[in-house]
Amino acid sequence: MELKRRLLRALAALALLFVVATIGFHTLGPGASWLDSIYMVVISLSGVGYGEIVDTSTSPTLRVFNIVVLIIGLSMIVYVFSLLTAFLVEGNFGARFRRRRMERRIANMTGHFVVCGAGEVGGLVVAELGKTGASAVALDIDADRIEALGERENLATIVGDATDPDTLESAGLSRASCVVAALPNEKDNLIVTVLVRQKDPKIRIVARHVDPAMGDRLKRAGADATVSPTAIGGMRLASEAVRPHVVSFLDQMLKERGATVRIEEIRVPAGSKWAGRDLGGLKLRENFGLTALAVREGESAPFRYSPSPEDRLPAGTVLVVLGEVVKIGEARVSANEV
Repeated sequence: MELKRRLLRALAALALLFVVATIGFHTLGPGASWLDSIYMVVISLSGVGYGEIVDTSTSPTLRVFNIVVLIIGLSMIVYVFSLLTAFLVEGNFGARFRRRRMERRIANMTGHFVVCGAGEVGGLVVAELGKTGASAVALDIDADRIEALGERENLATIVGDATDPDTLESAGLSRASCVVAALPNEKDNLIVTVLVRQKDPKIRIVARHVDPAMGDRLKRAGADATVSPTAIGGMRLASEAVRPHVVSFLDQMLKERGATVRIEEIRVPAGSKWAGRDLGGLKLRENFGLTALAVREGESAPFRYSPSPEDRLPAGTVLVVLGEVVKIGEARVSANEV
C-alpha cells in the first residue's frame, strides 16, 4: 500500500510538471501556441531527439527553463518507472511469496483453530486466540479483512471462500482441532458446518447465528455449539444492570495488559500423572499460580463448583481454572505427562 501511494504521488508530480512546463513554454516562447508548447514538453521529456518546435535560442531565460524541465522531468520519469517496476514485482512475486509462506506455516500446524470469516465477529475470535497463544488459520473472501488482521506468529491467513471444500482443506482441516464458523451469512455458516462435519465427525464446530431457528439447524447439521451475538448482547446488558462489579472484573481480566489472565480448561487424559490424584496434591496455586473453579468428570457430567482439595481427578476429568495463560499452558504440559 505504501508503494502504491508513492507511485501515485510521483505520477501526480509528473503531471504537475507537465502542466507547468506547458504553461512556461507558452509564456516564454515567442509565438508558441498551446499545441506547440505541449509538443515541446513531450519531445523534451521523452528524449526522442526531434528538433525544437519552440526555438529556445531566442531567449536565455527560455533555454534555462528548458534545461530545468529536462533535468527534473527525466529524473522524475526514471523514478516513476522504478516505482512502477517495483509495484509490479511486489504485486506478482510478493503475493506468491506470501502465499507460499502461509502454506508452509499451515503445513506445520496441528490442533489449530480454523476461523471462517474475518469480519467484526471473526476478527475478535482471531484476536482472542492470539492472546491465549493458540494457533489459528483465518479464512475470508475479502482480502481487505484478511489484511486488517495483521501479522502474528501463530496466525496464518487465506483469501478464499470458506464454503469451498478446497479452501477448507487448504487451511489444514484434517489436522485442526476446532472450526469456528463466523461468516456474516447464517446460511454460509450452515454450509461450512455440513462440509466440516462430513469431512471429520470428531472435530469441534462452533457456529455463529442470529435467528434462533438457525441455531437449531446448525446443531442438527453437526455443530457442537452455537453462539448468537444478539443473545449475548442481551445477557451483557442485563448483567451490567444486575451485577456491574462482576462484569467489571471480567472486563479488566480480558483487557489486562500486564499479564493475560483467563478462565481456561485443563483436560486430564488417560495415562496422565495427574489421573487418580486428588486436587490438593497437585498444588496448582503453589506450582502454577492457578485457582481451581470447577471440575467435570466427563463431557456430559455435571460441574462440581469450588472443588475441595480432597476431590480426585480420574482420567477424562476437565478442570476449570483461573490464572495466567502462560501458567495454564505449563499446567497443560504437566497434565499430559505420563
